[in-house]
Amino acid sequence: MKQIELLPTFSLSQLVYGVWRWDEKTQSEKDISTLIDTCLSLGIDSFDHADIYNNYANEAFFGRLLKENPSKRHQIKIITKCGIQLLCQKKPLTKVKHYDYSKDHITSSVEQSLTNLNTDYIDLLLLHRPSPLLNADVVAQTLSSLVLSGKVKHIGVSNFTPAQFQLLQSRLDIPLITNQIELNFNQLQPLIDGSIDFLYERKIKPMIWSPLGGGSIFEHGKVALNKQFELLGAKYQVGADVLSLAWLLKHPAQLIPVIGTVKTERIISAVKACSIDLELQEWFQLYEAAMGNEVP
Repeated sequence: MKQIELLPTFSLSQLVYGVWRWDEKTQSEKDISTLIDTCLSLGIDSFDHADIYNNYANEAFFGRLLKENPSKRHQIKIITKCGIQLLCQKKPLTKVKHYDYSKDHITSSVEQSLTNLNTDYIDLLLLHRPSPLLNADVVAQTLSSLVLSGKVKHIGVSNFTPAQFQLLQSRLDIPLITNQIELNFNQLQPLIDGSIDFLYERKIKPMIWSPLGGGSIFEHGKVALNKQFELLGAKYQVGADVLSLAWLLKHPAQLIPVIGTVKTERIISAVKACSIDLELQEWFQLYEAAMGNEVP
C-alpha cells in the first residue's frame, strides 16, 4: 500500500485503521492483536485513536498490546485526539458534555494518552471538534510546546470548518497537517461547501472518518445507489464497501479514509479499493445516485 505524504518527513498509509469500535468486553487481546497484524501485513501502518473511544478505554487496550510487543511501535504511526469531555463515571466532575481546550486539559490529555498507549510520543495529535470558546492563542502555544518537547510530532484538527482551521493556523508557526472530516454517500456536503477545496488548495491531505456512513449507505431504501453498487460490483468483482472507498480514493485531493471494521476479512477486502481506478463516468454515476439527482 502506498503512503500519502502529509509532509516531506511524514506520511500516513493510504488507508488508516480506526479503533473506535473496539470493545474489550467482546474482543480479546488476541483478537485485537490479530487485527493489528493483519493491518501491518497489508501495509496499513497508521492507527486512529481518540482519548474518549470506548468510554476512555481503547488507548489503554492498544497500549497493553504495544507493551507486550514493543518492537511494533516502530512499525506504526499513532494518531489520537483530545478535547471532548464526556459524561461518565471516569469523569465525575463533568456535568455536561463539552469541549475543553485549556492549556491544562490539552497537556494532561496528551500525558494520559502517552501513558495509556505505552509510548513516549504521539505521531499525530488532532483537536477532536471545534469549540465556540477555543482560544486560538492559548491552543497554539500549547500545541507548539508539546511539539517542541517531542511528546507530539505533528498536529492537526478534526471536524473544523475552513474558517476555524485558518484561524488556528494563523496563530501557529508550525503547520496543521490534516483535518479529519466526515465524507460518505450520506454526507456529501464537504464536496460542495468548500471544505475539501480549502484543504486541496493548501495541499493538505484530509482524513475521512465514517467513509461508509457506519453502514447506513447500504440500506435497502437507497435503490439508485444500490443499483450502481450492483452494476459496478459485477465489473470490479468487489462489494459496495470497496467501491465506496475507491470512490473516495479517486479524488485528486488524496483523501485518506479511516476504516473501522473489526473483521479481518473486511480489512483485507478494503485494501482492494487501493487498486481500483473508477472511470470518470462511473464516479459520477455513484455521485448522482447518492445525491438523488443529476449534477446541474
